[in-house]
Amino acid sequence: MNDQYKSGFVTLIGRPNVGKSTLMNSLIGQKIAITSNKPQTTRNRIQTVYTSEEGQIVFVDTPGIHKAKNKLGDYMVNVAEHTLKEVDVVLWLVEPSNFIGAGEKHIIEQLSKVSTPVILVINKIDTVKKEELLGFIDTYRKEMDFDEIVPVSALKKENTDELIKCIMKYLPYGPAFYDEDTVTDQPQRQIVAEMIREKALRCLDEEIPHGIAVTIEKMKWRGNIVDIEATIICERESHKGIIIGKQGSMLKKIGMNARKDIENMLESKVNLQLWVKVKKDWRDSEFLLKNFGYNQKEYE
Repeated sequence: MNDQYKSGFVTLIGRPNVGKSTLMNSLIGQKIAITSNKPQTTRNRIQTVYTSEEGQIVFVDTPGIHKAKNKLGDYMVNVAEHTLKEVDVVLWLVEPSNFIGAGEKHIIEQLSKVSTPVILVINKIDTVKKEELLGFIDTYRKEMDFDEIVPVSALKKENTDELIKCIMKYLPYGPAFYDEDTVTDQPQRQIVAEMIREKALRCLDEEIPHGIAVTIEKMKWRGNIVDIEATIICERESHKGIIIGKQGSMLKKIGMNARKDIENMLESKVNLQLWVKVKKDWRDSEFLLKNFGYNQKEYE
């Protein structure tokens, strides 16, 4: 390992739906963080690892910083704000806009309390004209003194190399935290649960709010086949009917879509069985939240 090697932790923050997970996947080159066009898809701090000859970046994805509405909301905001102080660089992801709303103001307020270097990343530049970009950069520059401002398109992978270079600039010198072939430190079961949840959110579209969680009951290898049994938890009986669908059609669709992603990740055949259970108001129950892997105590 050369003594010019750098390594450190970087967090991605931004309002829900701004493309944090897409950017992470694009930088790492593999599907780790789940993406869905619904806000608040990311619940746990997903750590993904980017390794090159220059250094290693460990990305910590936080749930979107927003105003909390329930216990799950409190947990998510807590995790996000806690992370800002623990990392070497903060990437703040925004959409190209001349309007800075209350949500952005709330984030600026949080960022002004930390001494961590902040890189403003303007995402989705593929959706605007090049000449408009300077105006957007200017709007944000007036609000806060950013260490760097980098426009990118996570979806089209535009300018993402430049972003990596900028991040490396602010990382301390030091050895790698993970082996070079490590992509994430999330346990496989957790990633599988997230993949199923992503497919459920996508297939169900607007019909069901965020009141679903997924638990993995069993994950067992038989040669090159993995048997997985998972339960989708929802808050109401009426939701259960929608998730199962007519003659089980919706559940079948969710299972089929999730299986493809899981097989790619595990590089083996997957036999996936899904169930649906109702647990009323699980998002407001400390016990159930803990049961589904959201541990508030870590961040208090």
